[in-house]
Order: sequence, then structure tokens, then C-alpha cells
Amino acid sequence: MPELHRFHLAIPVHDLAATRSFYGELLGCPEGRSAEHWVDFDLYGHQFVAHLDPGHPGRTAVSNPVDGHDVPVPHFGVLLSPAAWRELADRLTAADTEFVIEPHTRFVGQVGEQSTMFLLDPSGNALEFKAFADDAQVFAR
Repeated sequence: MPELHRFHLAIPVHDLAATRSFYGELLGCPEGRSAEHWVDFDLYGHQFVAHLDPGHPGRTAVSNPVDGHDVPVPHFGVLLSPAAWRELADRLTAADTEFVIEPHTRFVGQVGEQSTMFLLDPSGNALEFKAFADDAQVFAR
């Protein structure tokens, strides 16, 4: 397996205080550097930057069907270990998080079996967190 590198992702947000609460407090992402119009977070080891854009329209209504659910497009997220995924799913459920797609396992018994959940941040950006039953199947066909 090739060496994995961290990714850098920058997204638009409407409100930095709400963004800090969501990513920092709810998701537990440590905050890095920041300025008046942006803030860095450590999103499970990846550099995630929220840039203030009060005019950003937020989530679109576009979705694609996947295993009986309407998956929001675009979305981003992180592949977690099954234990880390379960801990996050439990924490989000206990916090009465409104999910776009509730935590569940899809493709049960098939290649690519995975636990997944989708939610929106306060600016309407769609996130997916998932964990593969067998990490070797992340790119399996």
C-alpha cells in the first residue's frame, strides 16, 4: 500500500463561531491557526480550512441514489476505523444531531461493506464519515 498523505481542503462557511462550535466542539477537531476570515482544523489528521463567505448559497438539492438512500452531492468526509466511526456515531446521536442519512451499514455482505452517516455543518456543507468492514476493500470493485 502506498504511503498515505494528509489532504488539505478549504470550504466556504457563513459563520465562523458556528463553524468552531460544530467542528471544534461537536466533531472534536482541534483548532489550528486562524485569522479574521478563516480557521484551520485538524480533521482526523487532515488540514481542513473554513473560509468565511457570507454569500455562499450552502447545500444544493442534488443527490444520487446509493443503496436506497439519497446521497448529497457534493460532500466530503473521512474514512475512520470501525471503532472511531462507532464512537463518533454514538457522540453525534447523543447530541441529537440531525442526520441527512442516519448511521447505518450499507452493502451488507457485499464487496465494500461499510458503515456510513451523513450530516450537514451549519453552513449546509454535507459531510460523510464511514468505516469499511475490511479496509482492504476501500477501492475494491
